[in-house]
Amino acid sequence: MKSRDVVIAGAGIIGLSIAWQLARRSKLSIAVIEKGAGVGEGSTGASSAICRVRYSVDETLLLARDGISAYRQWQAFTGLAEPAAKFVQDGVLWMPGGDRKWADTEHQRMRDFGIASEVLDDDDIAERFPALNTCTLAPDLDTGEAHVCEGGSRNLFEIDGGHVDPMAASGDLVEACRNAGVEMRFRTEVVGVGVSGGRIQSVSLDDGDELATPLVINAAGPWCNRLSAMVGLQVPWTLEPMRIQVMYRDRPEALTGHIPVTADLAGGIYFRTQNAGRQLVVGSVREEDEREVVADPDDFRTETDDDFEVVNLHVLHHRLPALPYSGRVRGYCGLYTTNCEDVHPILGPTEIDGFWLANGFSGHGFKLAPAIGSMLAQALTGEKRDFDTDIPLSFLAIDREPIGVASKNVLA
Repeated sequence: MKSRDVVIAGAGIIGLSIAWQLARRSKLSIAVIEKGAGVGEGSTGASSAICRVRYSVDETLLLARDGISAYRQWQAFTGLAEPAAKFVQDGVLWMPGGDRKWADTEHQRMRDFGIASEVLDDDDIAERFPALNTCTLAPDLDTGEAHVCEGGSRNLFEIDGGHVDPMAASGDLVEACRNAGVEMRFRTEVVGVGVSGGRIQSVSLDDGDELATPLVINAAGPWCNRLSAMVGLQVPWTLEPMRIQVMYRDRPEALTGHIPVTADLAGGIYFRTQNAGRQLVVGSVREEDEREVVADPDDFRTETDDDFEVVNLHVLHHRLPALPYSGRVRGYCGLYTTNCEDVHPILGPTEIDGFWLANGFSGHGFKLAPAIGSMLAQALTGEKRDFDTDIPLSFLAIDREPIGVASKNVLA
């Protein structure tokens, strides 16, 4: 029987980040097992990959800051001469609607943590992002009927925010891991985990192979509960696969000027550009759109619902008035693994010796991934490296109390 020091189940952005953070500071033999044919077949492939720092919880804000630092210096972090992923610094604009105090409060908070931000009013937005309507009122979500807009907005702008191609970033991490000697096994599924005396002994794979190992890290995303069940672990948190819808459309020439990543809190959507600004990607930040539980992660509807498209197009056209209603709208669906108690992940060791969790990222996984890998790698090796976070693993441990968040959605 072959042996590995560490077996990681799942080659999404979380599993790959853990593998890379371990490999870049240790000589551990590591195998990453992925049931899909390649990267991005789970949550990562459907990620909007928005890199923003603002969270309502300070520790989460710092994890986002530290994770995004790696994306911003991706070549140095991965050690690749020509990585495929590029950080697109479009900035992140938070539009809170009628709350005139929120942006100033959050701006001060960001300054306290050394995060570059600004507060922008109506005139600032008109000058820098002329395509955006600064109306502080929410549109009618049922009809999209026009109303008399109200001005006086106060908006928070994260200067260094942006986005990354999640597939390119995942591919880069696969290359970096392989360069460091990590075994990458695609089209292979963990079908059993050997436990004896309360300790991990081995993993069984669907190709008939078996690997002896003292440590299994569950980074299986929407399939995490299946893996935990293999060792008889009762996770004391409700981790549910949730169907998440995203739509996109071509950006017409009439929509001129720079469009930042935008979180429209009044309307309940986010949007950003992709493909060098030629398309708009749109998703919801309303809690009700993140609560469709999927019974089987291998079998769920991957097309967007008509009513989802109609409602969110109303909001998008309210925020981008020059956007014509003509043009094809397309969409796709992915899965969040939502921690229903506090929309924060569960990390670290469990009552089964050698069985660790990295589950329940609730839509935050991509931006946090390099920092999450750092937390686990530091805990397992005792070694500290550049691009590490100082947030302790205990913050997200399985035996922690639920974290108090401002909202139980992707914005948290």
